[in-house]
Amino acid sequence: MKSILLFTFLFFTTTSAFTQNIQHEVTSLVYHRFGDDRFPSTNIATETFEEHLKFLKDQGYTSLTISEVADEVNDSTSSRKKLVAITIDDGYKSFYEKGLPLLKKYGFKATLFVNTKSIGYSDYMSWKDIAEAQKAGVEIGNHSHSHPFFLSVSERARDSFFKHEVQESQDLMKTNLNFTPKVFAYPYGEHNDEMSFALSEMGFKAAVAQNSGVITEYSNIYQLPRFPMSESYGDLDQFKDKMKMKGLAVVKAEAVSSGYNGSVEKPRINIDFNEEGLFVESMQCFVQGSKCAKSMRITRDGKVALSIRPQTDLKARRTLFTITIPDSKGNWHWYSYLWVIPEIQ
Repeated sequence: MKSILLFTFLFFTTTSAFTQNIQHEVTSLVYHRFGDDRFPSTNIATETFEEHLKFLKDQGYTSLTISEVADEVNDSTSSRKKLVAITIDDGYKSFYEKGLPLLKKYGFKATLFVNTKSIGYSDYMSWKDIAEAQKAGVEIGNHSHSHPFFLSVSERARDSFFKHEVQESQDLMKTNLNFTPKVFAYPYGEHNDEMSFALSEMGFKAAVAQNSGVITEYSNIYQLPRFPMSESYGDLDQFKDKMKMKGLAVVKAEAVSSGYNGSVEKPRINIDFNEEGLFVESMQCFVQGSKCAKSMRITRDGKVALSIRPQTDLKARRTLFTITIPDSKGNWHWYSYLWVIPEIQ
């Protein structure tokens, strides 16, 4: 029987008086390539990116780096609204040539996550380019050294391999930039609790994944969500819709492979959140864009205990489970969970 490598994410809030009111909300976006139509799945047209920035500017958004996001959600005295975190993964040359000038034009901050092994290759930024971006106000983050599939590494070797990859990147940053990043982006968005714990031990302030959603004080600071921006998701109307989304104060989230006869291809995702102010009966649930099966109950303390699973076997390595729920004011609240089957290449 093939071995199954799974991860479970479980956390609880520390507050006893729980309401649906959320104090902090930051919409986080992830971009990769700019004006490079060779790779449409990770590219955004330069004109579209400028439309995004112009909209944010016109609507009065304040941009934060991911380090600043970590400070914001931990600050009980702050009540700032209209916050956005612009992030860029991989350090492609197109960001330096086409994306960075637009950030400067509109006066926005960003966080650039760099996998150090690729620096200086033909399609990637050089150390000089990265240093110039840093001087222009771009925060530099760690994206590992070689951008591997960490969850495909055996459990016995994964922890040491992960720490080695992260530290090698840190050392190269220190040598070439005289700087060591405090934020991390998981390659391909794949992560588990052990990796998050390792980053905490290594002194990182925060880490970002690639499941979509709005960052709140209830988000795991080492597994922050980001909305993907590309030619498939990034036209202006879709962008505006994402910027309207609200967070969901999830107090518990876990995934179990025994959700359907023990099958990893039909996992069960359990999510607990507060019912107050939400039209739970109008909830929408998707598994990578397709409808999901769900069951739920209301607990004595007013929380929704939701269980969702796919209606058919999963065939992809990575699958997003997403729920959206309207509230009494007409806003939609968004939450997603990433399920990974590492045996699938």
